[in-house]
Amino acid sequence: MSQTPAPENSAPAEAFDVHAIQAKWQAHWEQDETFLAGGDADNRPRKYVLPMFPYPSGDLHMGHAENYLYSDIIARFWRHRGYNVLHPVGWDSFGLPAENAAIQRGEDPREWTYDNIAQQRASLKRYGISFDWSRVLHTSDPEYYRWNQWLFQQLHDRDLAYRKESPVNWCPNDQTVLANEQVVDGACERCGAVVVKKKLTQWYFKITDYADRLLDDLNQLEGAWPSKVLQMQRNWIGRSVGADIDFEIEGRDERITVFSTRPDTLYGATFMVVAPDSDLAAELVEGASPEVRERFQAYLSATQKQTDIERQQADREKTGVSLERFAINPINGERLPIWTADYVLADYGHGAVMAVPAHDQRDLDFARKFDLPVRVVVDTTAPITGALPVIETDDDGNLIDPEPLPSPVDTGEALTGEGRLMNSGDLNGLSQRNAISRAIEILTKRGTGRAAKQYRLRDWLISRQRFWGTPIPMVHTDDGRIEKVPADQLPVTLPQAKDLDLKPKGSSPLGAATDWVTTTDPVTGEAALRDPDTMDTFVDSSWYFLRFLSSQDPTQAFDPKNALRWAPVDTYVGGVEHAILHLLYARFITKVLFDGGLVDFTEPFSSLINQGMVILDGAKMSKSKGNLVLFSDELNAHGADALRVALAFAGPVEDDKDWKDVQTAGATKFLARALRAAGDVTSETGVKWADGDQALRRVTHRLLADAPGLVEQTKFNVVVARLMELVNAIRKTIDQGPGAADPAVREAVEVTAMILDLFAPHTAEEMWETLGYTPSISQVTWRPADPTLLVEEEVTAVVQVNGKVRAQLQVPAKIDSASLEKMAREDEKVIRSVGDKQIVKAIVRAPKIVSLVVK
Repeated sequence: MSQTPAPENSAPAEAFDVHAIQAKWQAHWEQDETFLAGGDADNRPRKYVLPMFPYPSGDLHMGHAENYLYSDIIARFWRHRGYNVLHPVGWDSFGLPAENAAIQRGEDPREWTYDNIAQQRASLKRYGISFDWSRVLHTSDPEYYRWNQWLFQQLHDRDLAYRKESPVNWCPNDQTVLANEQVVDGACERCGAVVVKKKLTQWYFKITDYADRLLDDLNQLEGAWPSKVLQMQRNWIGRSVGADIDFEIEGRDERITVFSTRPDTLYGATFMVVAPDSDLAAELVEGASPEVRERFQAYLSATQKQTDIERQQADREKTGVSLERFAINPINGERLPIWTADYVLADYGHGAVMAVPAHDQRDLDFARKFDLPVRVVVDTTAPITGALPVIETDDDGNLIDPEPLPSPVDTGEALTGEGRLMNSGDLNGLSQRNAISRAIEILTKRGTGRAAKQYRLRDWLISRQRFWGTPIPMVHTDDGRIEKVPADQLPVTLPQAKDLDLKPKGSSPLGAATDWVTTTDPVTGEAALRDPDTMDTFVDSSWYFLRFLSSQDPTQAFDPKNALRWAPVDTYVGGVEHAILHLLYARFITKVLFDGGLVDFTEPFSSLINQGMVILDGAKMSKSKGNLVLFSDELNAHGADALRVALAFAGPVEDDKDWKDVQTAGATKFLARALRAAGDVTSETGVKWADGDQALRRVTHRLLADAPGLVEQTKFNVVVARLMELVNAIRKTIDQGPGAADPAVREAVEVTAMILDLFAPHTAEEMWETLGYTPSISQVTWRPADPTLLVEEEVTAVVQVNGKVRAQLQVPAKIDSASLEKMAREDEKVIRSVGDKQIVKAIVRAPKIVSLVVK
């Protein structure tokens, strides 16, 4: 522990003026650049601690207060442990909220955005977060989004960025497309409007090329990421294993392909269903009668008004239209009628399914509604292991019919359990697993199918028809080519908003900026048009952790040498609401960069901490509900340190905290006691701690030994509780002896100040100066615990009588069971509790518990 004496004029503060202390030490940190990460010459081991960066929508809220507190505790802890710590901050400053606010106010989104950033920056500085302020970035700065455009072109060069026409999620309120992940329960995650389907030509990132790696690499993160997040990502990727099966269509030259996880049930397929909004349905209906085409168009219009969530609801009444076309079952040659129905989605599999109604509930409901055949091909009563059932005969040798299977047509319930195949030719008698393998073998041999995998994950739709985002760096030529903007012309910057109508109208406002959108073909030099769309803001946040490593470098997105030194992020802190969107995209981009040789790791965040929400009276805080606790108001009322200590003490990191239970007043009293203890110390800085009171020293060193493990397990509330116990022990030693001059008091106060720096850095700095040292306490190395002081000489033994605690005894740590029982029986409180009853049994667990049973 550093012991550099402070100048002679460093006197203890006479009063606990939280705001004066804050201003004093914040000015010192800024002037001294205390929290800048060390450069290349710094040989200390490195730690990269990162909180998810804020969106600048007004001032910070209590969720921000919690998020940045936790990352700061971890960053300060690793500095004390001798690490060179990178703890940066920036702003995720593009996006719809800024544009919508600007439209409402009739102003440039830049003004709204950067005014809010200034406000949030001031609040974070008041909060005492140990950020490296030399690395600040804003994603709406051209210096940043130039590298978004570079990243886009990197993906384009590797065929991972492409443009296609397809049905997309359309928000009618914000007038822009949304990725699947941005639709929550059928509504826009931003504004809550019901999302509809619309066919548009859009830019995509081919994230599905990485589906297997994104899924399998989650195993690397077991134990380091919350299990809930890992499961959410696994479910979202949703890998299914089965077969692609090729069906001939009468009157069509090309086969169509259907994916099925149960190719073993092909003999049970009795019809086919295609999605009404698929290209296949539109093609097939062309060969139907005018009446069918008319019914189909009406059905398609109705389907397009529904969300995917509604279409997938199991209890909806089934609807559909026959297309008067037939497919040929590739395993038995049967003709299967083709229908269109809204319970099949165009972007799942190939937009068509083979219907096996006896063994799929949705198919069964549809078959019963339209009187289609139902054929049972799996005997769900047959055992799936061991030998096949013995065929039984009567005394005359006649076969005894087995108990008939229940008919799905009669019961209305599909037979979905496992069993053995029946009515299935060469597959008869096989278990499900063996039948699937055998069916794939047959299909492969015939050239009508093959083993395949499908995913719930869809390619990442990145186009947005809005102004406030990164322009897509591509040029559209008159002859239909799409060319990259030359690298030396990046960034393609946004025009001034004052000359544009930003109101959403279905196409990007940039398309109406004639001077901006008109450019030249980089190949021919002739007139061409810029792409008018902007990028999804999740592109901005998918790689920002790397830009922090080279935030001022104008020549490259990030220096690979810096990535080798610092990345991946050691600890990432943020809300579970980003479990799919942001984290999945960041993982994808990291793998792309790894494949390009730009980074040497495949996962961006080695460990992940999800904090709970700060709520009020059991409800999420919001302006509309009128239950918002303002961050700035709490800073004004209590100061940063009391707010930080109260939040840290409020409960486990992952739990929601109700603000009514956050004890800022109690935290203020605790901090005042700690600062007063520092002022009471009368021993000199060089005093020998070993000569001090051993009881106090044992409390001090037990905390020194336990705190690192507690911090690494994010048990911050326990560390604060233990600090409070230590301050109480210090007070007792000062007031009841041996007194303030005891060397153990100085040692305990110094340790209190050092650990308190994690939670209340301004108070800790003031204590450190009061103790006679020069700042900053944040750079003090964690002192090792003395192992001889960790051996307990006395422990508290609990005595129970018929299960109720009746006494607590201070006993030697090495007491034997017989002696402990004797002490328990002779204790006056125990004697009174037993009274005239008889002790019939004694259970002794030395040295902690004695349980007496009396009658």
